[in-house]
Amino acid sequence: MKLNKVLFGILLTASTSSVLAVPQAPVVDVNSSNYGSSSSLSEQLTVLERKLDSRNRAQVKIQRQLDQLQTEMNELRGVTELHTHQLSQVLERQRELYQELDRRVSEALKSNDPVPSVIASNTNSAPVSTGQSYSNDLTENEAYDRALNLVLKDKRYEQAIPEFRAFNKSFPQSTYAPNAHYWLGQLLFNKGELVEAEQEFRTVVEQFTDSAKRPDALLKLAMVAQKNNNNAKAKQLYQQLLKEYPDSTSAKLAKPRLESL
Repeated sequence: MKLNKVLFGILLTASTSSVLAVPQAPVVDVNSSNYGSSSSLSEQLTVLERKLDSRNRAQVKIQRQLDQLQTEMNELRGVTELHTHQLSQVLERQRELYQELDRRVSEALKSNDPVPSVIASNTNSAPVSTGQSYSNDLTENEAYDRALNLVLKDKRYEQAIPEFRAFNKSFPQSTYAPNAHYWLGQLLFNKGELVEAEQEFRTVVEQFTDSAKRPDALLKLAMVAQKNNNNAKAKQLYQQLLKEYPDSTSAKLAKPRLESL
């Protein structure tokens, strides 16, 4: 019995020592851990706010640029519309001039005057409705309008001569070139300056073979020859006109003249 008690005491002592020898778990400062988490989250929020603010500023800048571009586009559209309107006015004025010319032609043909006056032309002179083309050069249009207005509206025939000469020099390949040479020849013809008038009419006949003014120019060349008492040349030109443009108004005017030679 004593031996058992001694053994039990030894085992109890050993167990107690083992329990006491187990290391204790580390102590965690809960308050310190929570503080670290809050600080990190606050920093992240601050960074996020800065990014959002930067992006908002960028969006505002882009929007301003878009607004500026829109304004500039509107201004350009306005300028384009203005130029289009101005060009339309020029072309409309040109159409009115041609219509006025055709009207005066009809009146001249009804008269008994065998020699057309300064405004005489024929209805074969390509009005707008037949596809008459117009220049897109505003300066060219203005120069031609100015010269033609001196004839049709202002009746300032003397002043129109240098205007047509200047136009022919500045715009030798113009859409209006055959008409400008013809008008200049007609003005010189009426002044009795037959040599220069013949040069202008010949320019139309030789250089603008597709022009609607060519039969008119042939008629005037024949009339110049007739005035110079060169009946053989006048006869040849009248015959050429009747052969090439038999249905033209100029041919109708040429026929009785040819028969009188």
